[in-house]
Amino acid sequence: QVQLAESGGGTVQPGGSLRLSCAASGTTLSIHHTNWYRQAPGKQREWVAGITTDGNGGYSDSAKGRFTISRDDAKNTVYLQMNNLKPEDTAVYSCNARRNFLSYWGQGTQVTVST
Repeated sequence: QVQLAESGGGTVQPGGSLRLSCAASGTTLSIHHTNWYRQAPGKQREWVAGITTDGNGGYSDSAKGRFTISRDDAKNTVYLQMNNLKPEDTAVYSCNARRNFLSYWGQGTQVTVST
């Protein structure tokens, strides 16, 4: 059974940093394209960043320059380093791993950016 477990969320002041983790069990993340999404209250889920099986990262315009996605194959974990956080980054962040027609989601982790 494939499971993705996010962690690392919390409350941080504007300008602060957090590192989110997406740990996988039951599969190997390096053979999946893995993405981070977020959903703020009352808004649609939006794509934040993704990393391909080759390790190439991509970012939404809002994440570019502030967030970095990476993968540790030894730990079977994908990370999202978030710097210079803004109140508009407040959302539930979820990771998704896709391979062919298979798609797996984690339960999400709350990120709150507030004074």
